[in-house]
Amino acid sequence: MQFVTLEFIRLSKNKEKRMSWGIHTMGFRNYLQLERSLSENSVEAYVRDIEKLTNYLAPIYQNIAPQQVDYQQLIGFLAFINRLEMSPYSQARILSGIKAFYKYLMYENIITHDPTALLESPKLGRKLPDVLNVAEIDLLLDTIDVSTDEGYRNKTIVEVLYSSGLRVSELVELKLANLLKDIGFLKVIGKGNKERLVPIGSEAMQYLDVYINEIRGKTKMPKKEFQSHVFLSRRGEKLSRVMIFLMIKKMVALAGIQKKVSPHTFRHSFATHLVEGGADLRAVQEMLGHESITTTEIYTHLDREYLKQVMFDFHPRAKNRDGRQIGG
Repeated sequence: MQFVTLEFIRLSKNKEKRMSWGIHTMGFRNYLQLERSLSENSVEAYVRDIEKLTNYLAPIYQNIAPQQVDYQQLIGFLAFINRLEMSPYSQARILSGIKAFYKYLMYENIITHDPTALLESPKLGRKLPDVLNVAEIDLLLDTIDVSTDEGYRNKTIVEVLYSSGLRVSELVELKLANLLKDIGFLKVIGKGNKERLVPIGSEAMQYLDVYINEIRGKTKMPKKEFQSHVFLSRRGEKLSRVMIFLMIKKMVALAGIQKKVSPHTFRHSFATHLVEGGADLRAVQEMLGHESITTTEIYTHLDREYLKQVMFDFHPRAKNRDGRQIGG
């Protein structure tokens, strides 16, 4: 009888520990949604990171509660995901999710010590994205048949992406009321539901004017939830990110450009050309909506690569006698 009672207590405690993860994960989800205003995709990614940790811990430590996890157990988890041959970027992203979870537990006074505090992310080389030069952007735009309504819409999209540096998610959610034509700005709702004003070039604004006044109105009556969206499909719905990606992929193929180009490439090109032209980094940070200046600083690295290439192309002492570039 005593054995049965002890076994019942053990099972009850294990059940409580399993419930503890569920309760704290739910609280973490609410915190990310309500207090940090993260998108649903970002929230789901964080929750999946916690699930990866619990799936690793459960069979080894018999349903250990989140409050009981220590530094060494987390080191074991990092070694485990490293053995799965995940990329350093994936490992760093998972660790970021775990750290955020334990910061939340500290914030809620559920724990008094953060076991992730001394964990270090894998070293990441700073990957410089592909950037299009002005001639390549013109080449892409020349592939679009603007004699059709769809073609004119597509050219307007590319002009706006390159002229304002919008994320593709910001472009597909752009609203008519947020085109501040009188002052030459777009009001954009970016990551974390943060609002910012972005200047837009006069040429892109002219394309927007023609598209809205002469072409958009021909579209089948938009569904009620899409009537305020700037860019619409032939069925009167807002465009998806995938649709814009496929549109650009087709343009790249027609132009014969060998670089890896996506909608985000126009954002990189926008920022790089500003930095190359001497724009203040803080201003570029504001236009891109980067929370940290360190994110924007990648474009100074791109600029250095550009300057190095200019020297290699035009300076008589930049090459060895056999034509090879010195230092690269």
